[in-house]
Amino acid sequence: MILKRFTGTDAHRSEQFRLFFWGASLLVFFLAQVASVRAEGLTIEEAVGLALTRNERSEIAETNLAAAAARVKKARAFFFPDLTATAGYTRSGFDESGGGSRSNPDPGALSATITTNLSLFNARAFPLYRQAKLEYGAARLTTQEEKRLLAFEAADAFLRTLGVEQVQAAAERRLVFARRTVEDTRARFEAKLVSSNDLTRAELELANAERAATLARGDAELARLQLGFLIVAEIKGPLVAPEGLLNPPQAGEPERLVREAQGRRLDLAAGAERTKALQAFAEEPSRRIVPSLGLTGQFQEQTGSASDSRSQDWLVGLNLTWLLYDGGEWRADRAERNALVRGSALEVERTRRQVALEVRRALIDLENNRAATRQADVAARIGQKNAEEIALLYRQGLASALEVADANLRRFEAEVALVQARYGQGLSQLNLRLAVGVDPFGNEVQS
Repeated sequence: MILKRFTGTDAHRSEQFRLFFWGASLLVFFLAQVASVRAEGLTIEEAVGLALTRNERSEIAETNLAAAAARVKKARAFFFPDLTATAGYTRSGFDESGGGSRSNPDPGALSATITTNLSLFNARAFPLYRQAKLEYGAARLTTQEEKRLLAFEAADAFLRTLGVEQVQAAAERRLVFARRTVEDTRARFEAKLVSSNDLTRAELELANAERAATLARGDAELARLQLGFLIVAEIKGPLVAPEGLLNPPQAGEPERLVREAQGRRLDLAAGAERTKALQAFAEEPSRRIVPSLGLTGQFQEQTGSASDSRSQDWLVGLNLTWLLYDGGEWRADRAERNALVRGSALEVERTRRQVALEVRRALIDLENNRAATRQADVAARIGQKNAEEIALLYRQGLASALEVADANLRRFEAEVALVQARYGQGLSQLNLRLAVGVDPFGNEVQS
């Protein structure tokens, strides 16, 4: 019986194998999940999530917020002391005064000074610090609003891409039907059952169908490019239609929605914060006439080249500064900043009225598209039925190629109208949620 010693190296290899096994298992699981997502298609939730995590606009908004936070720190630094340290070295030469020359007994000197300044009271600092904090609050709200707008832009592009692809599908169906009609008409013409004009009319419809299909394919490719640009990803698989968004429920009362929107909209709240910040900024000029009190401390040490040449000095002092007259500058600054406050307040009020207008307009647009969808659905079913009946009559010799081409065109137009109305209804629901102040899925935005 042979026994093999189990060394530390073997244990290390066993641990490496175990880690490799679990890593490979996780990788296979992840790839399986990715493959299933690609097979199922891209959802609107995934598209919005990709836009928020990958698009540079989200990072730009965060950098603006970081800059506002830095300005708050800068304003807070006014309440802390300044500490300055200086050092110097001097070297003296010869003194040739009085017609003679003599050497300086202490030619080299080293000095060091530490100075601290602390503002004990300055009335200007308080409104400036309050302004910085209010501007940070406005920047935080603006950052959230920028991300919300980016989410809506991605959702809007997703729906528009789906709509264009549905139009492309309708154009492809028209093209297939037109080709089948040309083949059938050519066979009937060769059998002397129809005239050459019927074949010419069928070929004309085929040419128009090919043109419409080509344009629809180009529009679909452009829409996918735009969506891919927003989510910073190449779109290869299909898009999953958001049925809940395409079939929205009935909206609430307009007045209630307007009140909720005015209390929820982040851009409106950010405007109010900016107005408060300007009010704090406008208080600063009148504080300049209030005396400021400061504390100064200094310690100085000087050492010469001689062993006993050393001196130390220190001082502590209070400084009271009072600006008696500045030529009217503070009054001009106060007037200018008060004007900015009034302008900002008016802008907030205009935005408030704009929010109400956007909500009411979105409600009207949603109801119009809802009615248009019902009507377009009826027209699409009738167009489908009419095209099938005309095709049957044509095969029986009771209809002309002109009627077949016209029925095919009418069906295509009805299908396109249904797509536009249906996806227009989804876009109207997005516009309503945008106006009300929620995210594209109807959830509250954390401010």
